[in-house]
Amino acid sequence: MCLAIPGQLLSISGDDPLEKVGKVSFGGMVKEVNLAYVPEVQVGDYVIVHVGFALSIVDEQAAQQTLTDLQQMMTIS
Repeated sequence: MCLAIPGQLLSISGDDPLEKVGKVSFGGMVKEVNLAYVPEVQVGDYVIVHVGFALSIVDEQAAQQTLTDLQQMMTIS
């Protein structure tokens, strides 16, 4: 099973569309991800990230709900 996680894009660097990267916050943990699959993304957008690649842009409400669901799953023993 694969898991893709939503995060908020904090910054973008690079000019080449295939090498553009961004810093994404996952509830406080920040990782650098490749933005090649979402060339239209802008700082502040929420993206779905899997293995270091932002795969799609999602609305904030869907991203927040997914993060809440994941936190609840982690508290279940």
